[in-house]
Amino acid sequence: MSFKDRWRPLAKDGLLAVAMAVLLSFIVSIGTRHAGVPDYAAVLAGSLALAAWRRGPLVALAVSTACMLVLAVRVEPGPAAAYPVMVSVFAAARAGHRVAAALASAVYLGTDLALNLPDIDGSVRELQDTTLLIGWFVAAKVAGTVTRHRQAYLEEAERRAAEAERTREEASRRRASEERLRIARELHDSLTHSISVIKVQAGVAVHLARKRGEEVPPALLAIQEASGDATRELRATLEVLRDAGRPDAEAAASGLDRLDDLVERARSAGLPVEVTIRGTRRPLPTEVDRAAYRIVQESLTNVSRHAGGAAAAVRVDYADRELIVQVDDDGTADPDAPPVPGTGLLGMRERVAELGGRLRAEPRPEGGFTVRAELPLEALPAVREQEPA
Repeated sequence: MSFKDRWRPLAKDGLLAVAMAVLLSFIVSIGTRHAGVPDYAAVLAGSLALAAWRRGPLVALAVSTACMLVLAVRVEPGPAAAYPVMVSVFAAARAGHRVAAALASAVYLGTDLALNLPDIDGSVRELQDTTLLIGWFVAAKVAGTVTRHRQAYLEEAERRAAEAERTREEASRRRASEERLRIARELHDSLTHSISVIKVQAGVAVHLARKRGEEVPPALLAIQEASGDATRELRATLEVLRDAGRPDAEAAASGLDRLDDLVERARSAGLPVEVTIRGTRRPLPTEVDRAAYRIVQESLTNVSRHAGGAAAAVRVDYADRELIVQVDDDGTADPDAPPVPGTGLLGMRERVAELGGRLRAEPRPEGGFTVRAELPLEALPAVREQEPA
C-alpha cells in the first residue's frame, strides 16, 4: 500500500471531524445565548473524536457520547447534539460492538428524554424530537450492522477467489508435473535405447578395429565419445524432468567446465576450432553456465552442418558483471541473404531472454556467421530487449 493510500482515510476522517465541529459550533452559537468556553470545548472534543471512528470506534463512541451529554445538559442545543453520537454508534456497530452501540444510544436518548420531560409547555414537541432521534439512532445502528455484514461478505468472496486461484495454480503445477513425467518416460523409452545402441555399436567397432591392429577412424571415436556424452546429458535431463522441484536437480547438466571436451569432439569430427578465454575463469550461476555451454554447443553444431569446411573461433569473456560468449566462423554466409532462424537459434534466444541478456546472431560483413551472447551475472530488474538478428 502506498503512502497516499494509507493517509487518504485519515484525511477523510479528519475532514469529517472538522466539519462536524464547525457545524455544531455554528448551531450552538446561534441557538443558545449562554454557551461558554466549556460548551465549545465539549463540542470540539466530541466532534474531533470522530477522527478515530475507523481505528478506535469505542474510543470515539465514549468521548462523543460523554461530550454531547455535557453539551445537552448545559445548553440544550436540540437534536444537533446527537450527530456525533449517531456517527459513533454507526462506527461501533460497523466494528461489531453492538452492545456498546445500543448502550450509548440508550444512555443518550434516556438523558435527552429526562431533560425534556419537565418542560410541560413544550413536552409534545420535545417528545417528537426524541422519537425522531430514536429513529435516527436505530437507522445508524442498522446501517452499521449492514455495512459490517457486507464487508464480511466481500472479504469472504475475496478469500474464496484467492483459494480458487491457489487451487487452479496447484492443479496447473500438478498437470505440468504429470506432463514432465510423461515426457521423461517417452525420452527414456525412445532416445535412451537408440543412443545406447549407437554407443555399443561404436564401441564394438572400435574394439574390433584395435583387435585387428587397424587404425581406428577419428569419426568413429567421435561417435563413441559423443554417444557417451549424449547418454550422460540425457540422464541429467530426465532427472530434471522427474524432480524439477529439487534445488540441485540440474547440477549434473553441462557447463563451461566441459567446454574443452566439447571443442575436442568438434575437432575430432573435422571442424577446426580455436578457443580464447579472457578474464579469470570462476564459478558462474548455474543458469548462466548452462546457457553459455548450450550456446557454444549449438553454434558449433550449426557450423558443422551449414558452413561446410569452415573454421570456428570461440571466445569467452569473464567480465565483472556479465559473461560474453561469441562464436565466429569463416563460412559462406551472406549478409544480404541472412538464413532463416531455426529451432536451435530460437532456443538460444529463449535461453538468453530468460536471463535478461542480449543475443546477436547474424552474418558477418567479411563473410561467415557470428553468434554473440551477453549474459548478466546478476539478477536484473527487467529483461533487456534482444538486439535484432
